[in-house]
Amino acid sequence: MSQDLQDLIEDYAETDSENLADKVEAIVSVYDPEEIALFLESLPLEQRLECWNNIETGQQLEILLVMRGDPREAIIDSMSLESLDGIFRDINAEKLVELSESMPGRLVERAFNAMDQQQQKYFEGAQQYDNKSAGHWVDHNVLLLPPNAKVRDALRILRRETPDFSDLIYLVSRSGHLTGVVEVKEVIRALEHISIADLVDKEIESLNGEEDAYKAAQRVQVARVSALPVVSENNQFLGRINIYTACEIVNQDYESKLMASAGLDENEDLFAPVIKSAKSRMIWLGINLITAFLASWFIGLFEATLQEVVALAVLMPVVASMGGIAGSQTLTLIIRGLALGQVSKSNFYPLLKKELSVGALNGVVWAIVIGITAYFWFDSYMIGAVIACAILINISAAALSGVFVPAALDKLKLDPALSGSVILTTVTDIVGFVAFLGLGSLLLM
Repeated sequence: MSQDLQDLIEDYAETDSENLADKVEAIVSVYDPEEIALFLESLPLEQRLECWNNIETGQQLEILLVMRGDPREAIIDSMSLESLDGIFRDINAEKLVELSESMPGRLVERAFNAMDQQQQKYFEGAQQYDNKSAGHWVDHNVLLLPPNAKVRDALRILRRETPDFSDLIYLVSRSGHLTGVVEVKEVIRALEHISIADLVDKEIESLNGEEDAYKAAQRVQVARVSALPVVSENNQFLGRINIYTACEIVNQDYESKLMASAGLDENEDLFAPVIKSAKSRMIWLGINLITAFLASWFIGLFEATLQEVVALAVLMPVVASMGGIAGSQTLTLIIRGLALGQVSKSNFYPLLKKELSVGALNGVVWAIVIGITAYFWFDSYMIGAVIACAILINISAAALSGVFVPAALDKLKLDPALSGSVILTTVTDIVGFVAFLGLGSLLLM
């Protein structure tokens, strides 16, 4: 929708106030909630709230649910209690779990009180698990039958309006324990008098409520059914995670890691207040400043060399840049491997050997290219030799750091995507400068 979205933003900005309500109505009638949410997030705050106030109350909840946390919070803060009560009339436990991530406690309680007792029970159950656990994100809109039901009973419930992703029927005992799951296609093929328990598919596994939500979502994505049941430690049926929820969890995790690599939050609003945005980014600028001073201190150790051989100062950015790029390539690969569970003790050293070999090969190739270039540029084979050796050392060190840094951070239970790039840049800068200027001091002075 990228080009379409750009045109929509331009078209909306040119709409006069008299035709604004009609324009918003046309947008809502054409686009789905995800696209409308993205459109709203693309508008400056004043225009966003103006547009939001022209959307009918009955359509607002679905749009709020798919918005990022910060822009959603800004909209909720702007609404009156009466307007919020209008939204809360249509809310259920799953939707409140999603909204509660960016709503003040008093509003969560107000929405909670608007739900019936069964939905309140579901919400309280989800709150027993933190938002990193599978049990927090369960869907309760499922097809349920007791274990002693017949096929005819299953066919009866299938004739009613069925929820999305309903290719499984869950067999739950009176005590709330999951006894098995049956695929709908098997029910359709079976004779009506057969016990539903005879059709239980033992190959379909359950998810544990305490299981990591991201890993649970990955299991759903590779399952041959569109949802998997979620149970507690004592096999109490909690609900299910369907393929839509699984994709949302995986996508959010990916976006979180992508934004974290730049020191940002995936929920940050494109048009967040200046002070708020500045505060959220200030800490990483401070960390980067410390690492920059550290690299500068190492450069200062070779001040005399730089004063005598100006060419070294000209070529320093080349050394740092080549090391940084080589390291970031390895770092990205390893972070992805860690996220997918592909990196383990048994394959760590073969992986390290492979990346070092790649680094050494690239180091040799680019050392020759850059060395020859420096020779013709400064008419000095010694300068060419110095930078060639420094490039080889730095690219090899970058490959080594690209493997060890994320692995070490993961071992320490720290997110490699959040701080890996900062550490890697510091390492490659220091190694590159020390190697380059140190060799320059030895060979050129």
